[in-house]
Amino acid sequence: MTGLSVKIWCGEISTTDAEYPYQLSLLNDNEQRQAENFKNGQLRRRYVANRAKLREILAQVVNCNPESLRIEIAQYGKPYLADHPEIDFNLSHTGNKIAIAVGYRCQLGIDIELCKTRSSLSALVEKCFDKVEINYWQQLPETLKTQEFYRFWTRKEAFVKATGRGIALGLKICVINPNQPNTFLRIPAEFGLPSEWRIHDMSNLNDVSIVGALVIKADKKLSIEQIFF
Repeated sequence: MTGLSVKIWCGEISTTDAEYPYQLSLLNDNEQRQAENFKNGQLRRRYVANRAKLREILAQVVNCNPESLRIEIAQYGKPYLADHPEIDFNLSHTGNKIAIAVGYRCQLGIDIELCKTRSSLSALVEKCFDKVEINYWQQLPETLKTQEFYRFWTRKEAFVKATGRGIALGLKICVINPNQPNTFLRIPAEFGLPSEWRIHDMSNLNDVSIVGALVIKADKKLSIEQIFF
């Protein structure tokens, strides 16, 4: 049985006045229209820089020009390469940080989040966590609750992104095993068995306040490489 290699590119995204026209030129018409919808100039630039970086990385993978990639959108919003359906990819960003995962003949999703204190954590746990996850989280020391919340959140978010359904699927119905947090206790039956899915908590993100997770469905031995830019 041959192994499966997944690569994750991580880094900071920025754009200067000189770089922006080139980055924008890499985007297709739909992406450029989406950029125009951002009223906030900083968010518009960040979107363009993120999409340009995604195109540059995917172009390296399939050996073509970034602007020639045909990135289409599936039924529930997950992007895919029309000319390379064997490649799965996913992007996540928080602030100016970005992570892009690319794999071959698999289903994958990635999510990164900034661990920030918020008064609504308990309410979000009640809304998005299963009872077994809630019990685990509530028993944690207060000093660990914020980071552990985001650990569970990124694992769940990465799963729903991997399925192609996104957060509309519901985070409560994909249940992490608190005793083995790289595994699922339960997932919707339509996506197979929990044992078919793997969770990889990302590390070395060059920022201790950011956590991330990769979730992947694959029937092969898995190796993961993180690449920083």
